[in-house]
Amino acid sequence: GAYGPDLAHVAEHNGLGMEEVIGIHTAKPYLVYMLGFTPGFPYLGGMSERIATPRLAQPRVAIPAGSVGIAGSQTGIYPIESPGGWQLIGRTPLRVFNPQAANPFLFAAGDYLRFVAIDACSFQSIQRDVDQGLYTPRTSR
Repeated sequence: GAYGPDLAHVAEHNGLGMEEVIGIHTAKPYLVYMLGFTPGFPYLGGMSERIATPRLAQPRVAIPAGSVGIAGSQTGIYPIESPGGWQLIGRTPLRVFNPQAANPFLFAAGDYLRFVAIDACSFQSIQRDVDQGLYTPRTSR
């Protein structure tokens, strides 16, 4: 749906079901190679080739903050609303970039992160907690 508008395309491109794509994408941790493109955008390595999908032929003008995308064999998270051409398969309610925070970046190069599938109700609940400053993601840093 709205959180992963390209999930069906990624599944079809790779001859998989949408639940299989989600299962593969959430199966293991990803290494943050670097931050770039926009402030705090984590380029994540270690994605399975089974769900690799080319970038969009025509980039979107506005990608919502928190969108999780795939481009080729890499995955990443859009930390702010911005243009972009990655295939969007989900969204996180966490703030990947918060310029008002003491450390504005949720991730750093060398970190590992793991995606967890959640439903829309859980997304909205976590997002409310994040907005109220009540939710702190688990980190090993």
